[in-house]
Amino acid sequence: MEETPRNLRIMLAEAKDTSELMVDLAYASVYFGDPDMAEEVDGLEQRMSDLIHDMRAVCVLAARSSKEAEGMSSVLQVISAIERIANDAVDIARIVTHKLGIPQQLVADLSDAEEVSHRVSVSEGSHMANRLLSFLELPVQAGMRVMSIRRGNDWIIDVGGETVLIPGDVLFLRGSPDGITRLRELAAAPIWEPPKPQENDALTDLDRAVDVLVEMKNLSETAVGLAYSALVLADRGLAAEVRHLEDRLDEMKDHLELWVLRSALGDVEPEKLRGLLHLAEAAEDIGDQAQAMVWLVEKEEELHPILEIALGEAEEVVVRYPVAPGSPSDGVSLSDLGLNIEPGFTILAIRRGGGYLYRPRGKTSLSSGDEIIASGPEEGQTLLARLCGWDLVQDDEGKDELIPISN
Repeated sequence: MEETPRNLRIMLAEAKDTSELMVDLAYASVYFGDPDMAEEVDGLEQRMSDLIHDMRAVCVLAARSSKEAEGMSSVLQVISAIERIANDAVDIARIVTHKLGIPQQLVADLSDAEEVSHRVSVSEGSHMANRLLSFLELPVQAGMRVMSIRRGNDWIIDVGGETVLIPGDVLFLRGSPDGITRLRELAAAPIWEPPKPQENDALTDLDRAVDVLVEMKNLSETAVGLAYSALVLADRGLAAEVRHLEDRLDEMKDHLELWVLRSALGDVEPEKLRGLLHLAEAAEDIGDQAQAMVWLVEKEEELHPILEIALGEAEEVVVRYPVAPGSPSDGVSLSDLGLNIEPGFTILAIRRGGGYLYRPRGKTSLSSGDEIIASGPEEGQTLLARLCGWDLVQDDEGKDELIPISN
């Protein structure tokens, strides 16, 4: 039983990373209309089911007293939310595998995102084959970072710079869609053409529904990121923001259903509308699960220490840094900073003037006094902190501390 906490920590971090990967791949399968990518989500479902089963068994075995049982209840609640998020990803992927139909407008709008997921296979003789990942510098070369690798039937979730890519590896990446062409050149993959929207100047109910659904996707993913942040930081303010996002998702789903029904009265083929309703249901439920996680923080329930440790040590960490006056980020737009390329962080929200800007776009400029909440690779924390005007050091207890950079 001495190894139980460590094993549960490892499994929790893996489950979080796997569920987020599943959501990324599911949306990407819709964007690319790629049944193979959708099948990858189904393959990860079994891996997730095994993890969930093992974690619940460990929680039961670890609860040897009423006090320990109370602490483990918070862990079980987070496990259940992660499981539901993974199930939502499977539902999204089934839009492709079950051919539920999706309007071309939605595919084109998804391709317009500042960050997308992509899947590419490493070919024999390509520039990627038999090279260290660090040598390739994909964040710089293509603006994309590797989230995981499938090698045969095995998955490499904890991808590092020392990983050597071999022919046949299937890479799953996230980053700017502008880098896809260069990425595929490096992998010697076939040329890919991005989807194009249909030419139509008139704004229809279907257009409105598609716009709302794209925003629902972004808000649901933001809600999950903020929920993990709230758990790691025990931040009631962030928990309240997640609840606000969940309320917005409920309202947006109601509007979307109305516009879809109106579209069905026109000349839109009904089978192309099924996927919209399916996506809306999944996006709204992902928001529900984010809210279920932060309920623990809102109600000031006792959180088991393993949650902070495990979620803080997942493949992507969540950080909260203020922007110092005169720092390299002060007065600079996100697109010019290129944080998603180097150090590889995604800005989940900016706290400004007592409120939050969710999933800010590249034109948004940072200002001194802003506080960014971002997720990205652990090794990029030091650089991100310096861009905000801070040296990242550890105190006597081993906790991260921000020290102003001396001029």
